[in-house]
Amino acid sequence: MVKAIVGANWGDEGKGKITDVLAAQSDVVIRFQGGSNAGHTIINDHGRFALHQLPSGVFYDHITNVIGNGVSLDIGKFLKEMNELAEKGVHPRMLVSDRVQVVMPYHVLFDQYEEERLGGKSFGSTKSGIAPFYSDKYAKIGFEMCELFDEDYAYQKLKGVLEVKNVLLRDLYHKPELSADEVFENLMKQRDAIRPYVGDTFRFLRSALKEGKNILLEGQLGALKDPDYGIYPMVTSSSTLAGYGAVGAGLPPYAIRDIVVVCKAYSSAVGAGAFVSEIFGDEAQEMRVRGGDSGEFGATTGRPRRMGWFDCVASRYGVQAQGATEVALTVVDALGYLDEIPVCVGYEIDGKVTRDFPTTPSLEKAKPVLQVLPGWKSDVRGITKYEDLPENCRRYVEFIEKELEAPITMVSNGPGRHELIHR
Repeated sequence: MVKAIVGANWGDEGKGKITDVLAAQSDVVIRFQGGSNAGHTIINDHGRFALHQLPSGVFYDHITNVIGNGVSLDIGKFLKEMNELAEKGVHPRMLVSDRVQVVMPYHVLFDQYEEERLGGKSFGSTKSGIAPFYSDKYAKIGFEMCELFDEDYAYQKLKGVLEVKNVLLRDLYHKPELSADEVFENLMKQRDAIRPYVGDTFRFLRSALKEGKNILLEGQLGALKDPDYGIYPMVTSSSTLAGYGAVGAGLPPYAIRDIVVVCKAYSSAVGAGAFVSEIFGDEAQEMRVRGGDSGEFGATTGRPRRMGWFDCVASRYGVQAQGATEVALTVVDALGYLDEIPVCVGYEIDGKVTRDFPTTPSLEKAKPVLQVLPGWKSDVRGITKYEDLPENCRRYVEFIEKELEAPITMVSNGPGRHELIHR
């Protein structure tokens, strides 16, 4: 059985916690796309963790955690996270694809320098090297992990790539050039450190499928950050959709039988781009401080997240783009302070109201059409049965479920592993 856990919106929906919970019944957890540009926050008996490169199954001894070939792998950050876990007594079973491509130091530099150059027109990048990494991957000048084990080949390739990169560093960004020898020496040190984890994940997953193992695909960010279906160009550089899980992990597409789409009970986003239901000022700050387990601040950047009311138009679109079989609604507990809760049920664009999510040029002009629902004015943390939630809280969940046109099977009412109500 292969199950995918992916986001409906802009990321930051609470996928880390849902993966951590569902991993208990899994044998394999796979990261299949993205890199260290987003973090999954997990709170458990070991403490509080923000994972950036590692799958969220690392806290279970019985799980094999896989870095799939679709990931942007920053070896330095991978090793740092593994060391941090070891310090807390956590020693996960880890397998890294020999086909995964690695983030090079110049990817991070180009990400920083380009955002600097663009100034006010920047993409709000996390400066983790993601866009330059995927640019090189598709320009066929990236480095697969397996290539690093042929040292002569890798060194000659690096020299050729740096000829072009150094021209850009020198003439476009006016920054120091890179030495092939220095870059290569550091790369070999990192390769040697990660060597024990590297293997043929394609073959491993074929065996796992044959043996009937439970496999969990863990997505990063959400549908609205997908380069094909999201708010382009303010998107990420790898597909955030469950369908890409087959490619980025190395599985047959028909093997993915269950797609859990995670959706927050309100909206939040990090980075630039259209965000129709956004709220500002004190109203946003109040929600930001109450949201999540320690406020709405990016797990990777620490940046305050942009806040908004629940967006039915964007969320329904995200649920459909992901192909949801079920929905997990998170952070319901954060809304208990509100007398009334506005919900965005449509977009007004050039005087016309639509319930369909438009392309970016129209999205930039959209104004929210709000419907106000009554609040429940109480703390719902600690409640373990759906029927014990306040009536207005249940009404809110059921209103969203109807709008999403997909069943909400889980309601998260706190950051902890056990604070999850199954419907």
